[in-house]
Amino acid sequence: MLAADPENTMVMFGLAKEYEKAGDHQKVIELLESYLSKADDEGNAYGTLAQAYRSTGQRDKAIETYRKGIEVSLAHGHPSMANEYRMTIDLDFAE
Repeated sequence: MLAADPENTMVMFGLAKEYEKAGDHQKVIELLESYLSKADDEGNAYGTLAQAYRSTGQRDKAIETYRKGIEVSLAHGHPSMANEYRMTIDLDFAE
């Protein structure tokens, strides 16, 4: 489906979630970076992308992505998602 319509953000996001289930974190990163450059995401993709960065050892990129997810989540009226991302940074990335 994505080959037929490479700009289809819904397909990109769905495919990224399938790659996440399969544990292919690099594909998740590639797809969600592309997705976020095209879509007005409400925050969910940032959490998935941050987890993929974390899984590939990209700690700083993961934290940066969670912070952007907090910003976007709040802008779209999703404070619980923003709080979840804050807690993840505080608990999982504390030094």
